[in-house]
Amino acid sequence: MTDTKIGIPVTVLTGFLGSGKTTLLNRLLKAPGLKDTAVIVNEFGDIGLDHLLIEEADENIVLLDSGCLCCTIANSLSETLNDLYFRRVKGEVPEFQRCIVETTGLADPAPIIHALMVDKLVTAHFRFDGLVTAVDGAFGLGQISDHIEAKKQIAMADRIIVTKTDLSIPDALQNLESEIDTLNPAAPIVRADKGKADPQHFLNAGLFDQDSKTPDVIKWLNEEAYDQSRVGAAHDHEHDESHNVNRHDEHIQSFAVTLSQPVTWAGYAAWVAQMKTFEGDKLLRIKGLFNVVGQKRPVVVHGVQHLFSPPESLPAWPDLDRNSRLVFITRDLPRDQIEQTLATLHAEEGTMPVATNPRAARA
Repeated sequence: MTDTKIGIPVTVLTGFLGSGKTTLLNRLLKAPGLKDTAVIVNEFGDIGLDHLLIEEADENIVLLDSGCLCCTIANSLSETLNDLYFRRVKGEVPEFQRCIVETTGLADPAPIIHALMVDKLVTAHFRFDGLVTAVDGAFGLGQISDHIEAKKQIAMADRIIVTKTDLSIPDALQNLESEIDTLNPAAPIVRADKGKADPQHFLNAGLFDQDSKTPDVIKWLNEEAYDQSRVGAAHDHEHDESHNVNRHDEHIQSFAVTLSQPVTWAGYAAWVAQMKTFEGDKLLRIKGLFNVVGQKRPVVVHGVQHLFSPPESLPAWPDLDRNSRLVFITRDLPRDQIEQTLATLHAEEGTMPVATNPRAARA
């Protein structure tokens, strides 16, 4: 386990084809509050930067009159981030304080989050600050209905920006936001009229506040959004007995679980191994705050698909509640199958059950 360290925050901006990411990004690049930002895109031409350029550092990097730095992905995101960082150290580019990575419209954001969470070349200098998803206010409902990529981008998001609200019928817009809330009840929804949105909606979407450098676990987990009321269950964890009837669609589910019994390190290792037995794309995202036996400080973990970031200790508990808290976002993976794994978290060394997929065990 490591103590949490603060790196340069990286926000991932995603959204389905035509969702308005380009317009949002152009607005961001002009905002004074984001002048110390490095923006990473796939192609300069996609965001129409020509009228903003003041200097071209090389074929891959340009400086903008707002003070932003913009570059394209050369080989991989990891290599691009490291190249930027060392150019920053050597004074070859401005000393940017944050990054925004724009994905393509059909992108699965998971591989990008993977790199930001577990690639040691990246985590040495950067940290994942959150996933912001743009949703088309005019055509978003159809995209959600027809494309699993659109659903995943919304379900995994920390914040949602609804675009093209000026082109949307009010009732349809409300229906869209209701559908978004079904897929992801914890992500705040902000409307952007003609691409205008407060830059602050893009910042501090993750665990840490950029200004104070302190963690905000309550905001990050926002487990109250998943379970509006909790009742005791026959097992160690608590959840809404309705099983979140209004909190999932046919494929995507999101829910929170509270564990009153502290977890063990041996149990945690076995539980992570057990999580990895599920198909990777079924575990869209896991966030957790653990009370670990023998640890005075809380331990935070974050998983995307089958990869987990190393567990890290936070400076202090966010409140008087010492229960472990877990948030799950899954695809075609029912809640009861996840719940069957939770007892593993309390296992002692030498008494751990063999990590198996509960579905396979029932087959």
